[in-house]
Formats: sequence, structure tokens, C-alpha cells
Amino acid sequence: MTVTAVKTVLPKQLKQLTPQIIQSYHGQACNHLSARTVHHQHRVLSQALKHAFRQGLLGRNPCEMVDPPKPRPKPMRTLDPTEVNILLREAEGSYYYPVIYTALSTGLRQAELLGLRWRDIDPEIMLSISVDRVLYNRRGVCEFREPKTSRSRRYVSMTPKLAAFLREYKQERKSLYHELGKELTLDDLVFGSVEGNPLNPPSLSRDFARIVKRAGLENVRFHDLRHSFAGLMLLRGAKLEPSGVTLDNYVK
Repeated sequence: MTVTAVKTVLPKQLKQLTPQIIQSYHGQACNHLSARTVHHQHRVLSQALKHAFRQGLLGRNPCEMVDPPKPRPKPMRTLDPTEVNILLREAEGSYYYPVIYTALSTGLRQAELLGLRWRDIDPEIMLSISVDRVLYNRRGVCEFREPKTSRSRRYVSMTPKLAAFLREYKQERKSLYHELGKELTLDDLVFGSVEGNPLNPPSLSRDFARIVKRAGLENVRFHDLRHSFAGLMLLRGAKLEPSGVTLDNYVK
């Protein structure tokens, strides 16, 4: 909420603040701000007024009687098989190519991919990926957590093609670590920095946006790779289960 907006719309004294005034501000703000931004402003104001109520400065929190505008969900963008090939060709020289390829091949979320360790991947016998932790970025600080729900803890199967790709990628990482005087262990991240630290999610998203732009693809976010995976499965007639991949049939 801008200082100007507060001065022109909201009263100077807390006791003069009414649900009608807040609702009127929402209506005006939505003329030049997104619903998501106004919703965030409402949440911040509500927290401040809740504190004022607890301090005895207000008899009630007027925000609790106002319905803020609901953010519109971003439209889903699904890549078709031709666009998948275009994207992968453009991403091939990027440091992030392995995580992009794996995302398209498994439908895993970005946080799930960035939380994977080599002990979570079995490209030899089970051809599976174990998802039991995720990487979150909060205010620039990365931390590992357990998935939010028990359903999110799962095994995701791999095709032989993805397994071969990850085996080769692992050898490349071993060679890189050897050059740095280190040894690759099962606890090392699959998709980490050269030093072995977690990848920064915003940096991955920004680099992915540049790749998408160079590829001539519009309105594609990293999360859309998950939707694209589901779309490829449907094209093949597969059931949408949290296992199995179909990129072998589409990526040349």
C-alpha cells in the first residue's frame, strides 16, 4: 500500500477506520494494481490492525469484515511435443539443462528436484526417484523441509532413457568434483552448484525465462514443465499417476 494511497483513502485515526473504507480502497486500488497485490496489502493491514486490537487501540479488526479481492490463478501453459524439443535444444548448453530435462521427464516440482540427493536416485535397479524432501527459498535463505503432505512423499519411476541420462550426468559431476579435489557422495545434491550448494530457485527461474525467450516460446514458467509432462502422458494415453514418464516417445 503506497503512502499516497493511505493518505488519500484511509483516515488518520484508527477508530475512524471502517470496513466500508477498506472495501472502498480495495475497489480503487484494483483499478491500477493486480488483485494479488491488493490481496497482499489487505493481509499486511489486517496483521497491523490485529496487533492494534490486542493492544487495546481498537475494539475490533475491521479487515475481518472485508473480503479482499481474490488473486486470479496464472494460466497454465502446456508445451506440445514440438515445443518440448525446441526448449531442450535451446537449453542444452545451459548449466540448468539437467534439471530442466528431468523436470520434463518426471513432472517433479522445482522444489522437489532441487532437494534431491544422489541417494534418492536409483538408475540401476529400481529405475526410480525417491521424493522425501524439498528445497524452499524464504527471503533469500534456502532450507530443506519435508513435503507438506504424505502423498507428496513418493517414488517416481524413470524410463531407461532418463536413467541413462542421469548415470552420464553423475559421471560428469564425479569428474568435476575430482578436479576440485572432492569426492561425490550419496548425500550430495543431484542439482547443485559447482561447489555442491543448493541452487537458488529464483536464479533458476530467471535463467529458465531467458532460455524460453531465446527459444521463442511465450508465457512458459518452470512450473509449466510439470503441466507439460502431464500433457505428454495424456497424449500417449497414460493415466495420470505419480510415476512413469513418456519423454522417450517425444524427445529426439
